Formats: sequence, C-alpha cells, structure tokens
Amino acid sequence: MPAAPTLVKEMIQDEMETLTRSERQLANILLQDYPVAGLQSITRLAQAAGVSTPTVIRMARKLGFEGFPDLQERLREEVAEQIKKPISKRDAWQAKASDEHVLNTFARAVSSNLHHTLDRLNPAMFDEVAALLADTARHVYLAGGRITRSNADYLFNHLQIIRPNVTHLSHSANVWPQYLLDMDDRAILVVFDIRRYESDLLKLARLAADRGSTIVLFTDQWGSPISKVTPFVFNALVEAPSNWDSTICIMMIVEALIAEVQTARWEDSKDRIEELESMFSATKLFRNFN
Repeated sequence: MPAAPTLVKEMIQDEMETLTRSERQLANILLQDYPVAGLQSITRLAQAAGVSTPTVIRMARKLGFEGFPDLQERLREEVAEQIKKPISKRDAWQAKASDEHVLNTFARAVSSNLHHTLDRLNPAMFDEVAALLADTARHVYLAGGRITRSNADYLFNHLQIIRPNVTHLSHSANVWPQYLLDMDDRAILVVFDIRRYESDLLKLARLAADRGSTIVLFTDQWGSPISKVTPFVFNALVEAPSNWDSTICIMMIVEALIAEVQTARWEDSKDRIEELESMFSATKLFRNFN
C-alpha cells in the first residue's frame, strides 16, 4: 500500500526552520486557520499575512509545488478526504483492489498507518498528557463520537481502575451541559473525533475550553475542528481498505498512555487493583480454576 500523502500543514511544519521571516508570517496564517486560509485568493492570503504575493508563490515552491494553484489543489483534495462518506471510501478502495487476501491488504494498510502515525507523534506532548492523566487532582472526563465511542469507553475503563475521578459522558449530548457544570480549570476533557467530525463534540470542547478545562483530542491525520481549541492533539492515520475508518492507530496511542499512567501511579494504583480483584473474587465474576 502506498504511503499516505503528506499533508500541506506537515510540509509547512517540516520546512518552518528554513523559511524567511515573511514566509513564516505566511505559514502561521495558514496553520492558524487550516485549511480554510489557503483556499482564499492569493491576494487575500497575502494581505491577511502582511506579505507580498511573490512571497506566497515562493513558499509554495519551497514546499514542493509548482505554484500556489497546485498548493490550493492539494488543500482541496484534503478537504474532500475529510468529508468523504463511507460509500465513497469503498469506491476508492475497490479501484485499487487486487487478488491479495483482505487480511494481508488490511494488515499492510494498518502497518503503514502505524508507522506514519508514530513518525508524526510528539513524544514530549505524549509525556505531558500522560502526566496530566496521572494527576488525581484533575477530574478526567471522556467523550467519543458515533465510531469513536468505543475508544473513549476503553480508555475510561482502564483509567477508572488506575485512578479516581474519571467520568465517561453519556451518549446523549442533551445531558452534556450537566457535566459541564462541574468542569473548571482543573478538569481534563478527552475527546475522540474523526472524519466526518461531529458538531456536538465541537460544541462540547469549546464550552469546556471556555470554562478553563484542558482538552485532549484524538483525531485523524487531517484533524478535527476541535484542534483549534487545544495544543494536545494526537493525529492518527485512519484510512483502511474498508467503508469505515480504522481506529487501530488511535488505540495504539491510548494503550501506550494507559501503560504510562499506570507506571506513574503504580504505588497508589496497585492498591486500587488489589481491592478491585478482591471484589471480583467476592462476586465470583470470573471463573476460578483453583
């Protein structure tokens, strides 16, 4: 399976150190309102960044494009991918279909996704998020979307064992304001949102951010609009030979975070685990082979 195309924002981030001062001004404007800023006319973009139109053209060429129209075309392709419906995904994968067994095709796609996700993951941000989640002075809230609800539930199930003060928000967005009442600048809201990004999750994240809460976002390679309200964003590749996006890369990051939080809190969490195990024994929840 071919590698996923590099996003324009990733090209900009990779080249940031080589850009001139005016090009960096332009780059910051593009990243602040990505990808919308890059879809306006070259004149308006240059005016918004306070640079000349030749600067826009020069930076586009530095990124590997023939000119600004080519850069815009790539941005349009990214937007089209973000809003792609399940039936459209099937058509795209069917066009690339081979005689290889689906297990091998899927495994190769996931392996490529994992490789490129790890290449782009910031270890320092991972460590910072792990430390936040290990801090029991902070109440952790979790929410997922139609597809990613299971990812939120998985993280909730493990964090609840490791530490107190963890809440999984109800599936019904109608009751989310009741959770928001208790969110403040000590709260952490972990949100899972992949393409076709859900408007209710964006509203929730914005309201929580307005209350001073820290937002941690798990999203796809393009990035949920929630990315604009938090610096803590895990981008994971999700495309697979299926009608549906794969959350395997998201789960890899989640499980690594669980392991790190467990390690950080081991002296305290082992007592919780032992107490939980005694409850399991008392209720005979699991089969006893003794």
